[in-house]
Amino acid sequence: MKLNGPQPPISASETARPQKDTGLSANSKRPAGDSLQMLSARQQLAELKLAERESVLARVAEILRQKDGSYELLLELRGSNLKVAAGQQMPDLATGDLLKLIRAGDSLQLAGKLLASPESAVARALAQRLPWQQNLQNGLAQLLNALETGLRPPPRPGQLPSSVLALPLPTAARDALQNLIQHLPTASALEPGVGKSDITAARVQQWLSHSGTFAEASLLQHKPADLTRLPDLKHTLARVVSALLASENLGPEQFNRLTPLASPDLMQAPLQFPRPGTQASPQTGNETSTVGQTLRLLAGMLNRITVNQLHSQTLNARTGAEPGAPVNTLLVELPWLTPQNEPRTAQLRLEEYRQEQDKTGQAARANASEWRLSLSMDLDEAGPIHFDVTFRHPSVSALIWADHQSTLRKVNEELPLLRKSLQDLGLDIGELDCRRGLPRQSETRLEHRLVDTKA
Repeated sequence: MKLNGPQPPISASETARPQKDTGLSANSKRPAGDSLQMLSARQQLAELKLAERESVLARVAEILRQKDGSYELLLELRGSNLKVAAGQQMPDLATGDLLKLIRAGDSLQLAGKLLASPESAVARALAQRLPWQQNLQNGLAQLLNALETGLRPPPRPGQLPSSVLALPLPTAARDALQNLIQHLPTASALEPGVGKSDITAARVQQWLSHSGTFAEASLLQHKPADLTRLPDLKHTLARVVSALLASENLGPEQFNRLTPLASPDLMQAPLQFPRPGTQASPQTGNETSTVGQTLRLLAGMLNRITVNQLHSQTLNARTGAEPGAPVNTLLVELPWLTPQNEPRTAQLRLEEYRQEQDKTGQAARANASEWRLSLSMDLDEAGPIHFDVTFRHPSVSALIWADHQSTLRKVNEELPLLRKSLQDLGLDIGELDCRRGLPRQSETRLEHRLVDTKA
């Protein structure tokens, strides 16, 4: 048996998941007369300095199918490669799995398969969905259009697609979308001066909780029957999917086989968030969509929400890995309606930074958190506008970016009122300014890691 050159070290930070003991012979399952092959197995185990009943961590580099129908595993352990016979049945393993092995004579006994680290699992899921994101603003516009025009079902055999008449959305889909529309924020919902009200704070909190970002958490807080009444964006899209599939007598597995519709604008910098001034305008059009097109659209929208959730989790998992990194990050896309009932989205990034204790040890505010809020939206008349707010009690500062000169002038006229309102709340005002253009935002380093490693 050939021993290959050095391999990257294997991390043993994960915990083992017990499994049924399985014999993995180091090329020892050969004919009894093949003494050279047996000697080779003993030599390799000896060169690995693996004592009797000693455990070792290995990674599955490759699963090999032999001519006689048996399987072999190519394992990486202690910087070397080792082939082991895995028997006649396909092992319940995959390339990249980490295994805990115990030497038993000339065999390696499988003691457990290690769970993948949460960070790597989330990163893989994130990378898989990145190419298949649909702009939520465009997607919502098309769904609201479908409420009015209906959808075209698949043509029957021998029927021309142009002759197929549109049908209204299934009742369950209509009810879900209408419930969502009734609870979306509107442009007139937050009038100047209402920010001091506790009711306003509760409403903003409710809008954020229904953005789809916390959809899975709501599953733990509500009964299944209650979820159908929640205006949560992700739950709503899932209910529309179920209704459309049922109308076509299709099972859930058919939805997983669809290729999601993706928005080109989200491919340019898929992990930059927020992306000021780059949100695409709604594309409603007059053409009626088909059921299949709408299902693909919904798949892309669900991917977009999931990407935001996974991106937040991945950034939080890397806390402490980079100096000055936030300890908590939340990325949210919040849909809202214009006075013309057209959907728009606001991109919100909330980060928490913690101040390290000074050398004297007498820092009363050493553990106080600094919160940074970035809010980006593209308004019809005001154009792209971006807010950067920093808060560490009792100090607050804000920098506003406006792309249009008229918007810049109007914001500057309102800054004295904003300063007074913040002072009335008992806050110390730091920098408060409005600038022309858009803020410079560097690409997240996480994106390069994902692209380079194909996680």
